[in-house]
Amino acid sequence: MDDVSLTYTGIMKQGNEKIVRVRFARNGDQDFAEGIIPGGKIEKSRGFSDKELASLSFYLKANEKDLYEKAKEITGFRGYFR
Repeated sequence: MDDVSLTYTGIMKQGNEKIVRVRFARNGDQDFAEGIIPGGKIEKSRGFSDKELASLSFYLKANEKDLYEKAKEITGFRGYFR
């Protein structure tokens, strides 16, 4: 998959669980997929094939620890201004 960008939130609470929301986009945001970790579930998408969505889900699962670490940086930075 060429030219796919990835953005993510800081760590958020959903019930008792700490989650990070991740968004993949391409073609100027015409195609997108929104997923969540833990679990790597793709919750919403447009323009990606089923095979591509499976790859994105696998990516989330395989990189969960790294994505949490990066999300912690955002969360810590955001907490600095509170």
